[in-house]
Amino acid sequence: MAPSSRPIARIPGAVRPLVGWMRSQGWKPFPFQRQAWSDYADGLSGLIHVPTGAGKTYAACFGPMGDLLEEGADGLALLYVTPLRAVSRDIEAAIKRPLAAIGALERVTVETRTGDTSTSVRARQKIRLPNILITTPESLTLLLTHPQSGERFSRLRCVILDEWHELLSTKRGTQTELALARLRRFSPELRTWALSATISNLDDALQAAVGTGRSGRLITARLDRPIEIDSILPGPGDRFPWAGHLGMHQLDRVIESLDPVQSTLVFVNTRSQAERWFHAIELARPEWRPIMALHHGSIDRAAREKVERGLKDGSIRIVVATSSLDLGVDFAPVERVMQIGSPKGVARLMQRAGRASHRPGQPCRITCVPTHGLEMIEVAAVRRAIRAGHIEPRVSETKPLDVLTQHMVTCALGGGFTDGQLYEEVRTAHAYRNLTRDEFDWALRLVRDGGEVLGAYPEYKRIVADAEGVYRVGDARLAALHRFNVGTITGDATMDLRFTNGKRIGSIEENFISKLSRGQRFYFAGRTLELVTVRDLTAYVRTARAKTNLTPIWSGTRLPISESLSQAVRDTLAAAPDGGEAELVAADRLVRAQLSESILPRPDELLCELCTTRDGTHLFVFPFEGRLVHGGLAALTALRLGRRREGTFAISANDYGFELLCDEPYPFADVLDREVFSLENLAEDAIESVNLSALARSQFREVARVSGLVFQNYPGAQRSVRQLQARAGLLYDVFEQFDPDNLLMHQARREVLERQFEQSRMGRVMQRLGQSRLQVIQTRRPTPLSLPLVVERIRGRVSLESVDRQIARIEASWGAAEGSCASN
Repeated sequence: MAPSSRPIARIPGAVRPLVGWMRSQGWKPFPFQRQAWSDYADGLSGLIHVPTGAGKTYAACFGPMGDLLEEGADGLALLYVTPLRAVSRDIEAAIKRPLAAIGALERVTVETRTGDTSTSVRARQKIRLPNILITTPESLTLLLTHPQSGERFSRLRCVILDEWHELLSTKRGTQTELALARLRRFSPELRTWALSATISNLDDALQAAVGTGRSGRLITARLDRPIEIDSILPGPGDRFPWAGHLGMHQLDRVIESLDPVQSTLVFVNTRSQAERWFHAIELARPEWRPIMALHHGSIDRAAREKVERGLKDGSIRIVVATSSLDLGVDFAPVERVMQIGSPKGVARLMQRAGRASHRPGQPCRITCVPTHGLEMIEVAAVRRAIRAGHIEPRVSETKPLDVLTQHMVTCALGGGFTDGQLYEEVRTAHAYRNLTRDEFDWALRLVRDGGEVLGAYPEYKRIVADAEGVYRVGDARLAALHRFNVGTITGDATMDLRFTNGKRIGSIEENFISKLSRGQRFYFAGRTLELVTVRDLTAYVRTARAKTNLTPIWSGTRLPISESLSQAVRDTLAAAPDGGEAELVAADRLVRAQLSESILPRPDELLCELCTTRDGTHLFVFPFEGRLVHGGLAALTALRLGRRREGTFAISANDYGFELLCDEPYPFADVLDREVFSLENLAEDAIESVNLSALARSQFREVARVSGLVFQNYPGAQRSVRQLQARAGLLYDVFEQFDPDNLLMHQARREVLERQFEQSRMGRVMQRLGQSRLQVIQTRRPTPLSLPLVVERIRGRVSLESVDRQIARIEASWGAAEGSCASN
């Protein structure tokens, strides 16, 4: 499926009124837009892959909108699926704008259906769907549970998948693929168009969008929208941290760089970091408070929407945000983007850079703010990766059976199904192309009979077959519970955060609140709050005047470095002594400090540093593959070394490497060779190296929730995550004892290995390491590369002051050439 290279396409007659409106706005259609309209008119599906802000929405929409203008429609004709419900309002406005201008809104109806849609609109849509509907994967699945879903979707002409890269590699993407397979059965001539700006495996993404065995058109465009990356760097002779991720030492430089007249997004990687940076900027520049805002996923939706409106109308000009503003919403007034810390991925930086000057033909400028010395290397690396076009691939999930079992109940509610027909239908979804009939029948038995061990409980017999072999849901209560719990987004252990008058502020982790006492203050959503009480999974607070530095920490929010960026970092680090980019010049003293104690590994080398301190014998290994992979590699390496010579190891890992520490003398140099990183028995050794059963038992909560074995939402009530974990854990124990071949239990184990250790990536890493030249260096003390690993291990056990004293002592020992490093 090669990209189209045909001559500039004709503009179909049906689209011409819409193109006339474009030209009245001073816009000239791009060749890729004309190509998309022409291909749609020819009955094709496809993937449009062009830079952010180039006009993908109108490229995909004008074809089916033109059909509606020319031929009319009775019922739903165009379905627009977006991963973000907040974006749906902007998309609805963008679609309505040309229709209103040409006087077509009276005959073409456009509406939104998400979790935020009012009850009255939902009731109207239950009777009759609009001609154009903007929705999310979850709301689409809910629509498919309608008993007459086949009739309601029979005249559907086109489905548009927005931000396809964001959905593709998640269970939400798998859920969407199954929904598309269902829609194609209802409407065999259905066309699908996916939209993306940052993906490398285009053929796979295209096939996932159009379905297995169906052809599609790949449309790309080389538009003049370069990404310009600069950095805020330390001055000559300035001390700069060697580790840490908050970056507060850069605060003065960032504030100096900010212009309150210029609309700017300041991106950070975690919600806690966003809270702290907003608080710090606010304290340093209180006069900016009226034009500043904070935006992340735990803040209440209404507050986030207010920030988004402020960005559009210019009343808010500085926003500190997480990935909650990465996608979709068109903030054309935004002129500049900053990234605090490494973006940890090439595509992520491209996506965030694209928020600046979100218009065709305008360059994207992003200013990176390294938080420690090695992040200066990362910034140079990501620039090189973008120039080389090395972007991370996005791969579909591999036939997750929890999503399939949920889909079976959805189909049973939505008119019913026969087993043979649904099996063939499901296999047209790219994620399930290799699904065996045995696996399908196992999932069917689970939802029909409760599987091998739950048959005695009526609540697990969710579907029944009639005399013709059509499966339907016969229990009204189970039908309602399924609709209440549709979707694959599983909640963290969070609770609502509200003022004492009931007004919602956002959500916060149960674990954080459980450690607070009444009257204790903390900083959240740009306010200092005081805990009043906790009741019914809700924390009630009031505003407080006194200051505090206590900020919530959300688990699982630290991003590992991506595979594409890892390769670029290895290449850039090896070339660092030669200088070049401003970041490499700024990192020169750190580079020289490392060279004075050890070496900088070449891309085909694996650096292993050995040293002895009063803590014991250290092994530091530097694959530069991200902390998740390194966590798994550390456990695996400890297992394999322990087989050669018995020892007990403490482990730490970061994005650059991992540490094994033995408090007794240990002969690492004698037992370490390339065989330690062999692919042989990798899966077995990986399982043995971790407490897989305990980890899988925890992961099974998500699998059980998605598959419908446990429910979180009930009419007028919700179970806490702890209650869900207890119930799912009980089921896991039953399966482990009485149904050891349970496929959902095995799925939970696979997901643990993939999510905790990126197992599929680890195999590729092990293959590379096994072919690398081992460089084992005995050092006198921890080096600039290894010292952050020491701190990663000890920072939680000793006071910050004690850590800083140890760091200062090691830094002093590096000598004058290494004097540029400082504690965070």
